[in-house]
Amino acid sequence: MRLLKERHSAKIIKTRELILSMAPKTKPERKALQRAGQKLDREDGGEWVGRALQRTVDIYGKGQTPTGLFVVDSVRILGQIEAIRRAYGAEVHHIHLTATEEELRKRYSERSRSDDEAVPYDELKRNRTERDIENLADFADIVVSTDRCSEEAVLVRATALLDLYPRSNNALVDVLIGGQFGSEGKGNIVGHIAPEYDLLVRVGGPNAGHQVYAEPKPEKYYHLPSGTQRAPNAKLLLGPGAVIYPKKLLEEIAEHKIDAKRLRIDERAMIITDEDRKEEEKRFGSISSTAQGVGIASARKMTGRSDYKDGNAAFLARDCEDLKPYLGSARQVLADAMVAGQRILLEGTQGTGLSLHHGDYPHVTTRDTTVSGCLADAGIAPSNVRKIIMVCRTYPIRVGGPSGPMEHEVDMAEIHRRSGIPLEELEQKERTTTTNRPRRIAEFDWLRFRDSVQLNGPTDIALTFVDYFDVKNRKAFRFEQLSQETISFVEEVERISGRPVSLLSTDFNWRNVIDRRAW
Repeated sequence: MRLLKERHSAKIIKTRELILSMAPKTKPERKALQRAGQKLDREDGGEWVGRALQRTVDIYGKGQTPTGLFVVDSVRILGQIEAIRRAYGAEVHHIHLTATEEELRKRYSERSRSDDEAVPYDELKRNRTERDIENLADFADIVVSTDRCSEEAVLVRATALLDLYPRSNNALVDVLIGGQFGSEGKGNIVGHIAPEYDLLVRVGGPNAGHQVYAEPKPEKYYHLPSGTQRAPNAKLLLGPGAVIYPKKLLEEIAEHKIDAKRLRIDERAMIITDEDRKEEEKRFGSISSTAQGVGIASARKMTGRSDYKDGNAAFLARDCEDLKPYLGSARQVLADAMVAGQRILLEGTQGTGLSLHHGDYPHVTTRDTTVSGCLADAGIAPSNVRKIIMVCRTYPIRVGGPSGPMEHEVDMAEIHRRSGIPLEELEQKERTTTTNRPRRIAEFDWLRFRDSVQLNGPTDIALTFVDYFDVKNRKAFRFEQLSQETISFVEEVERISGRPVSLLSTDFNWRNVIDRRAW
């Protein structure tokens, strides 16, 4: 009962309350309540329970049709059950909780009962109604032996009929991931579609910064979902696979004025320490790592299991006092959203080409950045996925320095010559969000694109930086207004991938996405 009330806001109605409402002169003692209940039962065979329950439920409704979950604790005879079923029809579920005689005797002796002190267990069981309660199991929708499982397990089994947790593979989740080396403009696309969702989920760590257009300056997100401000009514979730630098996250929370009721951080998420950041700079600077400590912290999560003691070796979110107001279970948040039929957007970070397993090792990140990896980090089943949006740039980039191979590199002067975008603007724009380093840039890699399609299985492609073909594309608000070179490029992307290019980003402003979706 306690868990039903805490987790699902159930209203618990005790039969003693119903008895007292029908026989208000009854003393609130077990023996007196037993006698009053039996007298009422003899008069109408238990029908009184249905009438008393309706009056009580109507009080909760305050003149309106009452909604929510109501639990009657508990019925004593078959006539009471039938009366409730007649009153509320198919919405009634009869759950019979049982245990061995030894266990019931033990629980009774441990109860805090100011009104039961004079009633020993054996005397209680001599009452015919009490003695025959076990026979009601024959008429129940489900019977749960409470002495054979935990309290949490009883909750799962008892509520299976109530659809309080997802039991179907409803496709309510859309996933957005990068198809190249990161910096594909994912934040820009998320900002456009975020208002359509009820729950925004992000995984990964602060080594990836996503930007969303805003005035007077762009919004930058390192931990929080990029749609945080664009979808102010959506709940926010950081999954168990997230890696968090508390100082940076708390700054984001403060900057965006995020209430503790809106954000949940899974308690299993990993915490980055200052020592992790220093160690990463020392060890991985040679491969142009962002040195945010994500890799070292992730390694500790794997290697520190044997001597984990309250944040000693593997410092989890549940060990961080500053994050306590935001902690919760990602699994529960996702389950509640799915039961309610809410739409969920999972935002991946970095890009497929940086995947630990599928990228150009050792020039990779510390996690799998494909759809599969993002789903695992969030705790979402593949069967719950509806759409997969793979974001790709017209000209892919990598972090400047020895960050790994790219086919057919060009320089910003060449992009300036082709597009007509001022060189100074390009050089200023093409710097990393997290470390402010200059980027390397290259021609579109068709081979890598084909592989990313195979790895991620997208339903849709989002193509960004189409103004790099022609600065005039910034003035395009419909597909047919794009340059012919751009339209031809889109056609080839669709031919090679077999997927529609549903979203095109033309610039970085309020009206910068051409939306061709049919969903």
